[in-house]
Amino acid sequence: MDATQKILLLCGSLRAGSSNSALLRTTRALTPPGFVADDYDGMAKLPHFNPNDDQDPLPVSVVDLRARIASAAAILICTPEYAGALPGSFKNLLDWTVGGIEIGDKPTAWINVSPSTTKAADAHDSLRKVLRYTGAMIVEEACMHIPVHRSTINDQGVVTDDQIRAGVLKSLAALTAAVS
Repeated sequence: MDATQKILLLCGSLRAGSSNSALLRTTRALTPPGFVADDYDGMAKLPHFNPNDDQDPLPVSVVDLRARIASAAAILICTPEYAGALPGSFKNLLDWTVGGIEIGDKPTAWINVSPSTTKAADAHDSLRKVLRYTGAMIVEEACMHIPVHRSTINDQGVVTDDQIRAGVLKSLAALTAAVS
């Protein structure tokens, strides 16, 4: 296996200190041998999606996003739910991927960290729908609900709870197994 295979980590939250970004920082630390984590941090720089602008020359931030997706062997997403749906900024990111071919057939999964009683189900149902439009290969065994409470995140913004970390490892094992 090529040691440079990347897992692109996409966080749907722009909030500093979010539990979603904490889980992805934890994921980076737990990435298995043969893979490296690539944290995408350009969501705030993406322009509002406009189909008229989805042509060459693309905005530089969109070129970067699509290049990062293209170079990844797999994608792992962690996003919150706002007002019963995906956060607008993350939906905007996804809208920029629909016109490209980079996600097509790429192993993709998500970890839902919501501790709420609704488990952010509406956001993840929407995520599934959008990913189908992109042609992503959703790896069901890697898609998980692993609640993360603030008390499990240390001062460095990493989840320290052993059960949560075991869930992340299980998700990563299923996602990396889907990489051919």
